[in-house]
Amino acid sequence: MSINTIKEGKTSAIVAYMTMIGALIAISMNSESENEFARFHIRQAFGLHLIFLGVAIFLSVWFNEYAWYGLYIFYIVLWFYGFLGALNEKKQSVPVLGPYFQKWFTFIR
Repeated sequence: MSINTIKEGKTSAIVAYMTMIGALIAISMNSESENEFARFHIRQAFGLHLIFLGVAIFLSVWFNEYAWYGLYIFYIVLWFYGFLGALNEKKQSVPVLGPYFQKWFTFIR
């Protein structure tokens, strides 16, 4: 991947980490150019947001205070790791779930 490709996709990659709405906006921003760097980070961020929302919905029914703490710590650490990768122009997967996000979200172009 060239430096130009990374520079062009950096904005979309950063926007993707700003909530689920940001991920959807980044998907639409990248729909025409199909930048490889942006696509990688959009998949990572979309997966993180989706996992967080899914587990949060589950925990809203089955309330356990310590599970909420665990969810927030898990989400913040992985989000920070991915966001720093986008800021530093690195194509690094989020630990544990990152490779799965790349497989599961192939519909994101």
